[in-house]
Amino acid sequence: MLVRLLYASRTVDGNLNDVIQSIMQQSREHNPQHGITGILCHSDHVFMQVLEGGREAINTLYGHILRDPRHTDVILLDYEEITERRYACWTMGQANLGKINPSILLKYSALPELNPHRMSGKMSLALIEELIATAAIVGRA
Repeated sequence: MLVRLLYASRTVDGNLNDVIQSIMQQSREHNPQHGITGILCHSDHVFMQVLEGGREAINTLYGHILRDPRHTDVILLDYEEITERRYACWTMGQANLGKINPSILLKYSALPELNPHRMSGKMSLALIEELIATAAIVGRA
């Protein structure tokens, strides 16, 4: 059974670039062998990540994320069974929302900044879909 999980978290103090590179490297090494695909979106202080794969693999990975010292305030925004993957092309795609036109963010949130802790899961997924449509997702490993 395939599932899609969307969560958000806040970064812990540290070098964000190093943290992003570390997450992307771990994703490239771990995800293919576990059948996990997805996209990591981030700003200067927030992560938002959507993961797809088998229920057991996704649940196990989310358990690790909850204990990961690079994250704080982890919140589950959406979890659903799916009939097909939406992000099958990406071991882990990446979008730096600090470089996105603020008007895109404003379509889905009250302010032109990424704050998924104040957005619904459906609105967060809609934002990610817009990022795909506008080719803002990079790192198609």
